[in-house]
Amino acid sequence: MGNGLVGLPLTDGKGFHVTHIWRSATAGFSIKDLRGIVLDWAGTTIDYGSLAPVRVFRAVFEEIGIEVSEAEAREPMGQAKIDHIRSILQIDRIKKQWQQRFARPSRQEDVEDLYSNFLPLQKSVLAYHSEVIPGVTQAVLGLQQLGLRIGSTTGYTRELMDVVEPLAAAQGYLPEVTVCSDEVAAGRPAPWQVFRAAEKLGVYPMSKLAVVDDSIAGIQSGLHAGCWTIAVAQTGNALGLDRAACESLPESELEERLERIAESFLSQGAHIVVRSVADIRLI
Repeated sequence: MGNGLVGLPLTDGKGFHVTHIWRSATAGFSIKDLRGIVLDWAGTTIDYGSLAPVRVFRAVFEEIGIEVSEAEAREPMGQAKIDHIRSILQIDRIKKQWQQRFARPSRQEDVEDLYSNFLPLQKSVLAYHSEVIPGVTQAVLGLQQLGLRIGSTTGYTRELMDVVEPLAAAQGYLPEVTVCSDEVAAGRPAPWQVFRAAEKLGVYPMSKLAVVDDSIAGIQSGLHAGCWTIAVAQTGNALGLDRAACESLPESELEERLERIAESFLSQGAHIVVRSVADIRLI
């Protein structure tokens, strides 16, 4: 790859040698250089495949007779959920469906109505999509042993995270700080959540912080904040498969997909791409 690919000869638990880390030519840091790390939630630390938001977005639109594909539902991932709905409504195919069904373009009131339907449905399914991704708890413990402070940001609201956090904590994962999308002036790709997390962690300058996310919007947020950025290729939105589906893929096909995902993240400015949070300790 032209972006400075680095592949480490590690195994995936089944004995296969795999490429875990892709590094951009500008990624001049290692984990030991940092003082803190800010992790995303769905697709990064919980909910392998980032399934919960996708299923709910599609269901909310289906209720009003608008068909949203999985790819369309995933495209704006990482944004605050109300912004995510607004972005879906701006997709050309969705705009045409809306015009045909309602004989007018969508309006702000429609965004708010869809969002009001989204929140309770999302809350109801979170209990089934809050499983901590394998290796996350151990990786975070390792980072803490290196002296790093652990923060997090999310596109979920505080009401939703009040459901998620206790479930994750019961599995051994609870970052020191969580900043939700409705606790700042604007969600990703704006940098405000990262700044708030850094403030609460007491970590500065921002070059001593890395942002870890499985979405382009999350990586952009980290870049806008002046942080190092680490993209997650396998467990999150980009691949979009749960653990069982991922493990059922032939190794060569999985590697090919991950190569394409890594290239995309690097082209968007990510400094490093890993398969999962479990690999971050090796950077």
